[in-house]
Amino acid sequence: MDREIPKEVIMRQKRRRLIRICVISAAVIAVVITAVLLLRKGVKASDLKICEADRGTIETSINATGKVAPAFEEIINSPIATKIVEVYSKAGDSVSAGTPLLRLDLLSAETELKRIQDERDMKRLELDKLRLNNNTFLTNLDMQIRVKQMSVNRLAAEVVNEQRLDSLGSGTGDKVREVKLAYETARLELEQLRKELVNERDVRQADERMKALELSISDRNLAETMRTFDDAKIKAPRAATLTYINDQIGQQIAQGERVAVIADLSRFKVEGEIADSYVDRIVVGTPTVTRIGREQLRGVITNVTPLSTNGVVAFSVKLDDDSNPRLRSGLKSDVYVMCDVRDNVVRIGNGPYYKGAGRYDLFVQTSDNLLEKRSVRLGDSNYEYVEVLDGIAPGEKVVTSDMSEYRESDKLTLR
Repeated sequence: MDREIPKEVIMRQKRRRLIRICVISAAVIAVVITAVLLLRKGVKASDLKICEADRGTIETSINATGKVAPAFEEIINSPIATKIVEVYSKAGDSVSAGTPLLRLDLLSAETELKRIQDERDMKRLELDKLRLNNNTFLTNLDMQIRVKQMSVNRLAAEVVNEQRLDSLGSGTGDKVREVKLAYETARLELEQLRKELVNERDVRQADERMKALELSISDRNLAETMRTFDDAKIKAPRAATLTYINDQIGQQIAQGERVAVIADLSRFKVEGEIADSYVDRIVVGTPTVTRIGREQLRGVITNVTPLSTNGVVAFSVKLDDDSNPRLRSGLKSDVYVMCDVRDNVVRIGNGPYYKGAGRYDLFVQTSDNLLEKRSVRLGDSNYEYVEVLDGIAPGEKVVTSDMSEYRESDKLTLR
């Protein structure tokens, strides 16, 4: 006959089985959770840039590329076709006004200068000679008029005498008519001489003015040649830094060819480029922000190229702090052209993810260790913020790093 098992033993066995089942179930759940976590991709939080959406003001902008350039730069060209004889300076030298930079072969220029000087002297002598001849001719003509005037006066007196004698019966009518004819002839000749004097004076004055004009033209040519000759002695026009010089001694250079460049490297500007589709927003006076590393320099557009080249419009930016120590000639930079101000908008930080207004898939942090992909519509931006049109509420945390390698994932675990 079987012995009855005590109830305490039965209860103890049931508890053991229950504990065994719970342990096994917990182990299975732990294995499942571990498997899910292992299958889900993870990313280190320290590798991400996460920002919190908020409400605020966005000064919208459009992006352009820029390059730092000296605020002042002057190109020195050769005024004549010649060759380089000597070089006195090298690129990078600081030069003062009047410092010789290089010497050109001026032999042919000196010969041309002497030829023009001789031509000018000849024009001066020709004008002096013409004035002397004109003065002599007009003086002789004036003397002829005086002599003829005396002859007319004498004939007028003879006419009066013959008329008086004829009235007394001592003269004849023929004699009176003869004297009158001589008088009228002399008077007409006098009038002709006077008109000739007036005409000759006008003609000869015109000749003198023409010769004086030729001399003036010769003077200007001489002054221009002397200026060109002086410019051929290549000197620094002002205090600056020599950024380029043609140091190839003996090299033939053409007229107008660049031989040196000087620049003021203590002050800078930015030469920007942007797609011509934004040309209506690029106007003189538009504020800008130039980003060099983490430095943000404000400025204003001072010049816009009226024509586009290869779909790009060029413009110049004057910086408020044009002597910032971060500025270096030739340094590449991002230029943000400010367009509009929008208040009380939802905004997130700008980053490499943003390529322009449109819809994006961004990762939003939904818990301490979980990122979930969400479709978000973004608007305009500036160098700091991007406008959120829908999909993100103020206070939510968004990943603004480049997440292109996780485009196939909907969720990510933060580690």
